[in-house]
Amino acid sequence: HAATGGVGTAAVQIARHLGAEVHATADPAEHHVLKAMGIDEAHRASSRDLDFENAFRAATGGRGVDVVLNSLTGDHTDDRTDASLRLLAEGGRFLDPGRADARDPEQLAKDFPGVDYRVYDLVPDAGPERVQPMLAALVALFDEGVLAPLPVRAWPLARARQALRHMSRAEHTGKLVLTVPPALDPDGTVLITGGTGVLAGLVAEHLVTTHHITHLQLLSRRGPDAPGATDLATRLAELGATVHITAADASDPGALRRVVDAIDPDHPLTGVVHTAGIVEDAVVTSQTPDTLRRVWTAKATSAANLHQATKHLPLAMFTLYSSVSGTLGNPGQANYAAANAYCDALAAQRQHAGLPATSIAWGLWSTTSDITGQLSQADVARMGRAGVRALATEHALALFDAAHRQGDPQLVALNLDVPALAAQPVAILPAALRGLATRSGGATRRAAAAVQRPDDWTRRLAGLPAAEQRQQLLTLVRGNAATVLGHADSERVREEAPFKDLGFDSLTGVELRNRLSAATGLRLPAALVFDFPSAKSLADYLRGRLVADGGSAAQGGVDPVLGELARLESTLSALDLPEADARAVTDRLEGLLAQWKAASAPPAEDNAADRLTLATADEVLAFIDNELGTS
Repeated sequence: HAATGGVGTAAVQIARHLGAEVHATADPAEHHVLKAMGIDEAHRASSRDLDFENAFRAATGGRGVDVVLNSLTGDHTDDRTDASLRLLAEGGRFLDPGRADARDPEQLAKDFPGVDYRVYDLVPDAGPERVQPMLAALVALFDEGVLAPLPVRAWPLARARQALRHMSRAEHTGKLVLTVPPALDPDGTVLITGGTGVLAGLVAEHLVTTHHITHLQLLSRRGPDAPGATDLATRLAELGATVHITAADASDPGALRRVVDAIDPDHPLTGVVHTAGIVEDAVVTSQTPDTLRRVWTAKATSAANLHQATKHLPLAMFTLYSSVSGTLGNPGQANYAAANAYCDALAAQRQHAGLPATSIAWGLWSTTSDITGQLSQADVARMGRAGVRALATEHALALFDAAHRQGDPQLVALNLDVPALAAQPVAILPAALRGLATRSGGATRRAAAAVQRPDDWTRRLAGLPAAEQRQQLLTLVRGNAATVLGHADSERVREEAPFKDLGFDSLTGVELRNRLSAATGLRLPAALVFDFPSAKSLADYLRGRLVADGGSAAQGGVDPVLGELARLESTLSALDLPEADARAVTDRLEGLLAQWKAASAPPAEDNAADRLTLATADEVLAFIDNELGTS
C-alpha cells in the first residue's frame, strides 16, 4: 500500500530483490510513478478506495496475496485494513509500521485464523542487534547497484509547515527532507555576477554593511575596466571588504569554473548573487534568433553555469535576480521574460534537490540601473498606470533579506499601487493582477468597474451625423493616445500628425490598441497604429467598424456581440456577491451557454452512430431489436 511513498518505494525494490511478485496501491494521481517503477496496470490499484481487494484477488486467480505491507493513513483506514486482511491467503503476513489502525492480536487471530499480524516500530522492536546487520546488508546492496536511493525532495526548514501539509496530502514521491542551510559565513566569499553594475554595487554594499561579508568576488565582462569599477572597489574597501574584480563572462562555463576554483580556500565561497542580464526589447513579431540568444545567454545560460560550477559546494546563498516580466509579462520583452522564467524554474529545481536557491522577480527600482536606464518616460508612465511603482533602494534591499527568510524558491518583489491598478480596464491588465484589481475594496472597485466597462459605441453613434461620429471617435483616440504617451492634454496629439512623429513605437502602439479594444469591445490588430498612422485615420477606421454605410449603427457581424460580452465580463469582474447570489448568476450563465450551444451547433447527421452515442440503455436495446428484426 502507498507504494509511491518512502516506505512503499523502498519495499518495492526489496521485494523484487527477494523475488516477490508485487501488487501496489497509490493515489490515482501517482499511478504514472507506479508505471515508471515497472508496475503494470494489472498489478496496481487505487489506495483511495476498497477496489484493490477484488482487483488483486482476480489478478491472483482468487488466491490472494502472501504479504501485505500497510502504510495507509487517513480516513477509512479501518475499512482498508479489513479489506487487506481478507485479501491474505492462508498463512499470510500483515505488517503495519504505520500503526494507523492497530488491532487486538487475540481478536484478530479469531477473526482471521492463520494470519501473522505484526504492528511495529522498527528500531525499538527489532533492537540495535538486529538493525545493525540489516543496515550492513542494505549498504552492500547499494554498493552492488541492486538498490537505488529513493527519490528525495528537500524543503528548507523555514518551509516546514508547507512540507508537512504536502506530506499530509500524500502528494509526494519517495522521501521529504527538511534541510537546515548553512549560515552565510562572514569570513567567506560572495560571488556577484554583473558585479560592476549599479544593482550589484548596491547588494555588495548591503552584504558588507548588513551581513558583515568581508570578501567579495565581482564578476563582469569588462572587469576592472568597466565604468565605475574603481570607485566601487574603493567604496567597498572603505567599508572593510576585500574586493576582487575579475573580467570574465559567466556565460562561458570554462571561464566561470576557473574563477570559482581560484577563490581563496581560506575564504571559501559562501554565496552567489546573479545580477547580470541585458535587454533587447521588441514586440514578438520583431524578435530574431540573435535577440533571443543574446538576452538568454546573459541571464539564463549564465545562471545554469553558476549552478553547475557551484552545486558541489556548501553554499548558504544562491540568489538569482529575476524580473517580474517573467511572471506578469511585459510588452516587448518576450525574450527577457523567457530568460527570467528560466531562472525562476532553476531556483525551484535547485531547492527541490536540497540546494539553496532564491529567484527574486524584481519590479522597477528607483535607482537607475544599466537596464532601467534604457526606459523612456513613456515606459515608466505605462508601468505606473498598471500600478507598478518604483522600489526605493532601502525597500528593495529589505525585500532581498525578507526573500531569504521566507524560504520560497520563487518570489515577486514589487511595489504595487492597487488603487491605480484597479482604475485600469481589466482587459489590459496582466492576468495575474486582475484578481487584485477586482478585489480592491468598496468605492475603488465601483470606480474601477465604471472605467473597465466598454462603452456601447454602436448605440452611442447611432443616428448622429457623420461629422459628429468622427469627432467623438477622434476624441476617444486622441485621449487614449495622450495617456499612452504620458501627456496630460490630448491637444498634444494632433489629429493628422503621424503617430511615429508623436513618439509611438511598437510597444506604445500595442498599448494604444489594447486600450481602444477595452473601450470599444472591438478586436483590433496589433499593428493598428502602423496600419492607420494618425489619430484621424484611426478614428475613421473605428467608425467603419462601428457604423454601417449611411450613418446608422452597424448591427451585423460578430463585433457587437463580442462588445456585449466584454461589457458583461467587466461587470462580473467587479461584482462581490454572497455565495447564494453568485451561484444564481452562475446557473443563469450556464443556462444561457447551453441555449447558445444548442442554437448555434451545426445540424448533426442523423445516423446510427450518433444516435447510439446519445441513446439511453433502453433505446440501445430497442435499436438492436429493430435492426435484427426481433421486435
